[in-house]
Amino acid sequence: MEANQFKDFAKEMVDYVANYLENIRDRRVLPSVEPGYLRPLIPETAPQQPDKWEDVLEDVERVIMPGVTHWHSPRFHAYFPTANSYPAIVADILSGAIACIGFSWIASPACTELEVVMLDWLGKMLDLPPEFLASSGGKGGGVIQGTASEATLVALLGAKARAIAKVKGEHPEWTDAEIVDKLVGYTSSQSHSSVERAGLLGGVKLRSLPADDKHRLRGDTLREAIQKDIDAGLIPFYAVATLGTTSSCAFDKLDELGDVCNEHDVWLHVDAAYAGSAFICPEFRYLMAGIEKADSFNFNPHKWMLVNFDCSAMWLKNPNWVVNAFNVDPLYLKHDQQGSAPDYRHWQIPLGRRFRALKLWFVLRLYGIENLQKHIRKHIGLAHYFESLVKDDDRFEVTAEVLMGLVCFRLKGSNETNEMLLKRINGKGVIHLVPSKINDVYFLRLAICSRFSEKEDIDISWREVSATADELLNTKTACQANGQTNSKVNGQVNGKVNGKVNGYHS
Repeated sequence: MEANQFKDFAKEMVDYVANYLENIRDRRVLPSVEPGYLRPLIPETAPQQPDKWEDVLEDVERVIMPGVTHWHSPRFHAYFPTANSYPAIVADILSGAIACIGFSWIASPACTELEVVMLDWLGKMLDLPPEFLASSGGKGGGVIQGTASEATLVALLGAKARAIAKVKGEHPEWTDAEIVDKLVGYTSSQSHSSVERAGLLGGVKLRSLPADDKHRLRGDTLREAIQKDIDAGLIPFYAVATLGTTSSCAFDKLDELGDVCNEHDVWLHVDAAYAGSAFICPEFRYLMAGIEKADSFNFNPHKWMLVNFDCSAMWLKNPNWVVNAFNVDPLYLKHDQQGSAPDYRHWQIPLGRRFRALKLWFVLRLYGIENLQKHIRKHIGLAHYFESLVKDDDRFEVTAEVLMGLVCFRLKGSNETNEMLLKRINGKGVIHLVPSKINDVYFLRLAICSRFSEKEDIDISWREVSATADELLNTKTACQANGQTNSKVNGQVNGKVNGKVNGYHS
């Protein structure tokens, strides 16, 4: 097959993508397929001879699209947003064409150098302290990780290396294993499950601490836990503060936590995976008060800032602890410019990396800061609009303060009733929501996710929620009058949650 034909296919796919996105409202947001649906639709083995391009493109609609959950539909309200924009898509095309593996400076100098500059651009947009920026002339700097989960693990491993070095200076007779056995880290009961997972992967104990009545981790709670562990002969070394928790978008009291961590020389990592994008707007920066007391900070432009997945921005005040922990330097990876620029393979879990900084560069240049701020503010405004609709219906209640683009709400009444409500809403496929549970209270989460979302889309989503509630409550009333049980009304409700929404942290 001629190369020019493949080039034509690529151009046709660009048109297909544009048509898909511009008409995404016409598609059912949640697929109705069952597990295993795809295998019968395609042959058991790959073709010996090439298929026709026309057949491949037709099969995208026949095979793939029926099983796609359309995250960019204005009626997708589950989890948190995953960003998407034409500038980022175009940048990904260029990245795929260059196809470098930027593990070191010499492997592709532009790949490394653009990333250094883009993380400084982005850090300045958030008004991060200069100690986090490469341009400040200090030790700090930024890196693009694949996900926030990776950033949490990288920070933990850096903190672990720092703690071992410190304790060995005080107790040279102790082995690494003896030290690690005493290390203990801390996080909130409301933090994402990836924090717990980082503790497992890092081989250290991690305490889950209770949040206050607004679902925030407070300084006094952390101080008490640290002192208790010190008295028991353990070594506190790491803490994670969450700005914008997954379940309810709560903000830990970073300022208080920072004071406690600084007092005890505990590495403080800040996970702002979703909400961090809002800090490009000055009016929301009060929520990151105390950031100057942290050792590392992470948020995902690929969630809410129109940069396609994957692009998780991480800054460290002193990357040397991570670099030293990850530094394996065989001869074939060495080069003459080592030490003059970052070799990002030492800042991350994998060796290889794509040219992800292109997406930031294209989006920041083609949108500009003001339009990105408008995007964030619009989503938050739509969330407050949905909140007002919930509050105007006395059958419902809002269960958490609305600060960003997430509304947590429920029907007044039992958890079982709300489980039935969610099952019916998602079963219709018009909109898609996910639940969570805090302190044994089950509620629904509606996140503003799509860049296409308008007020009219929120009206449609509310009508769907309200009408489904009408159906459910009327059916329950009728069945109760006939002496039937709720299980007969709606069948057994499956998929109960364990208190956290952990499907999408990335």
